[in-house]
Amino acid sequence: MSKKNKNAEGVVYSTNPNFNYQVNDNTEAATLPPQQQDLRIWLERHKAGKVATVIKGFIGTSEDIVTLGKMLKQKCGTGGTVKDGEIMIQGDNREKVIDHLVKAGYKAKKAGG
Repeated sequence: MSKKNKNAEGVVYSTNPNFNYQVNDNTEAATLPPQQQDLRIWLERHKAGKVATVIKGFIGTSEDIVTLGKMLKQKCGTGGTVKDGEIMIQGDNREKVIDHLVKAGYKAKKAGG
């Protein structure tokens, strides 16, 4: 399939010269202000007993979530990543993350077990 029709849904090829491909526009939601964000902080266990703090529920653009993730990693002094709309911070840093998010104006609380 040609690269120009990569996002066309359902149709691979058409012999109709007047056919218009329907393209999926994956527009991101506008970033809500911090007071309207309702973030949940989870603790996940991974291989070999490793734990990670996961922040879920952010509504906004990918640039804004990357910026928030970078700020949290710096404040906690640890590594992490941003994937699939979630921020993962290495280690059990739930208390630090909640402190920094509340100071930044976000509504955040612990979730999970």
